[in-house]
Amino acid sequence: MDINLIVTMVKARIGLTSEVRDTYLTAIANAVVTELEGEKGLALDGANPYHIMFVVDYATWRYQNRDTMEAMP
Repeated sequence: MDINLIVTMVKARIGLTSEVRDTYLTAIANAVVTELEGEKGLALDGANPYHIMFVVDYATWRYQNRDTMEAMP
C-alpha cells in the first residue's frame, strides 16, 4: 500500500491543504493497513482501487471519530 497516496487522498477528502497533520494521518493510515492485514487477515492489493478507497475511507473515519468510542459502521 502506498501510504503517501492514502494520506494525500484522506487530506483531500477532509479538506486539508497544509502538512501540519501529515505525521498524524500517516500514523493512522499505517495503523489501518496493519489492522486490516495483520489482525483481520485481509490481503490488500495496493493496485486495486477498491482496496485503496476502503483504506482511505477507514483512515478518514478514524481521523474524524478520534474522540469517540463508536465502532465503524
